Amino acid sequence: MAKTTNILEATKKRVTAQPRLHQKAAEIQRYGTVTPMLPLDLEEPVRLEMTEHLNQVVADTMTLRDLYKKSHWQVAGPTFYQLHLLFDKHYGEQANLVDAIAERIQLLGGISIAMAADVAETTHIQRPPRGREEVPVQISRLVDAHQIIVSEVRTMAPRATKLGDDGTADLLISEVLRTNELQIWFLSEHLVDMPLIHAIG
Repeated sequence: MAKTTNILEATKKRVTAQPRLHQKAAEIQRYGTVTPMLPLDLEEPVRLEMTEHLNQVVADTMTLRDLYKKSHWQVAGPTFYQLHLLFDKHYGEQANLVDAIAERIQLLGGISIAMAADVAETTHIQRPPRGREEVPVQISRLVDAHQIIVSEVRTMAPRATKLGDDGTADLLISEVLRTNELQIWFLSEHLVDMPLIHAIG
């Protein structure tokens, strides 16, 4: 009876409405490792390789997402309204891709890259200047960033299929590749030098 009373007293001491602030502890999983989280029937080396490649794609996708927001804020000129809306739409679609890719990494037992400093160290996309650029330069910069991601996906998807990771291959093709291809098309049409009033022919 005394032992039970001691356990109850100890439990009462631990339970409090006071927030436990400034807590610190060791990481529960290191970056670059995978855990055998779910019975996915994928060997550890496969999951390690896929999470490494997916982290590259997510870093580049986060950079492209933020490049869209920069362009959305800084666009200027007669096409301001149309591009302001288009850039924000594409930003939202890239943000959705970031979540989908990061969740796939976690599902495979890995750790998704997350912080801006880590993304900046990892991305293959060139950093833009802080200042405002002309619209054609903004669009060209966005298209170049898309091309980097498309190239990564076209290399990685067949590799995922070969290793039996059909879930990753499907994500890369049906979501990442198709979204980026469609956005490239919408952007590229704004770079066509087309007369607005008089036909050339």
